[in-house]
Amino acid sequence: MSLFLVKTRPVQRLYDRVSEASAALVISSYSSSFGLASRLLAGPVRGRVRNIYALVRIADEIVDNPDLSLGVESRARMLGWLHEDVRHALRTGYSANLVVHAFARTAIACGITDDVIDPFFASMQMDLETSTHTPETFDRYVYGSAEVVGLMCLRAFLADRPAGPERDAEHDRLAPGARRLGAAFQKLNFLRDLAEDYDLLGRAYFPGLVVDRFCDADRDRILIDIDADLAAAALVVPDLPPSSRRAAAAAHATFAELAARLRATPAAEIRRQRVRVPDAVKVRIAAGALYGGRS
Repeated sequence: MSLFLVKTRPVQRLYDRVSEASAALVISSYSSSFGLASRLLAGPVRGRVRNIYALVRIADEIVDNPDLSLGVESRARMLGWLHEDVRHALRTGYSANLVVHAFARTAIACGITDDVIDPFFASMQMDLETSTHTPETFDRYVYGSAEVVGLMCLRAFLADRPAGPERDAEHDRLAPGARRLGAAFQKLNFLRDLAEDYDLLGRAYFPGLVVDRFCDADRDRILIDIDADLAAAALVVPDLPPSSRRAAAAAHATFAELAARLRATPAAEIRRQRVRVPDAVKVRIAAGALYGGRS
C-alpha cells in the first residue's frame, strides 16, 4: 500500500467537511444577501442552513439557466437525477454530489423528510412545464418552492432542542410563520424579477397579471399580499431560538426594506429593471439585528 493512501483521520469526516465547504461556496457565490444574513446564525445552525440553501440553489440553476441550448427534456432529466440522488442519500447518508451529501447529512440530523422535499422538487418541475399560473397552481408553486424551504430551515433551527413532544409542539407553533416568511421572500423575488422572468424565461407567476400592462395598481395589490405574509412572519421571529433569531430578524427586515423600495418604484420601472437593496443598507440591517437582538 502506498504511504500516500494512509489517512490520519477517517475518510468520511474529511468528505463531510469538503461537502459542507462546497455548500458554503455555492451560497457565497450566488447570494450576497443570504451570505450576509447567515453570518448571524450560530455556527452549527449556519452550516445546516447553508447546506439546505445550496441544494435549493442547484435545483434553481437547473431550471433557470438561460442557456437555450439546454432544452426542457435535458433539464427535466437533470432535475430527476438530482431528486433521486437526494432520496438515495437520505437512505444511505452518502452522495457523490458534494452538495447533496451535505444536504442529506443535515436532513437526517434535523428530521427533514420527503414530506417537504418532494413538494420542492414538484415546484421545480412546474418551472419546466408552466409559464402562467392560476390561483391554485400559484399557491402550490409557492408552497413547494419557498414555504417548505422555510420549514426545512425551522427544522435546522430547532435541531439542538431535545427530541420529543415539546420540540414537536414548538415546531408546529412556529411553522406557520416560517412558511409565511418563505412565501414573502418568493413573492418579492417574483415582483422584483418581473422583467427577467417574463422576457428571458417566458414566465408570469402572478395569477391574472398581464405583464405587458403591469401598473401601479397591480404592484400595490401584490405588495398588500406580501405585507400580510411579513406581518404573520414577524409574530414568530421573537420566539425562535437565540441561535437563529437574529438572522431571521435580519432576513425579515431586508425583505421589508425591499417591499418598501418596490412600493416607491413606478410599475413601469419595475417592468424594465430589477429593484434591489443596496449592500450598504443590507449591512446596516444586519448590524441592527445583531446589536438589537442580543439575548
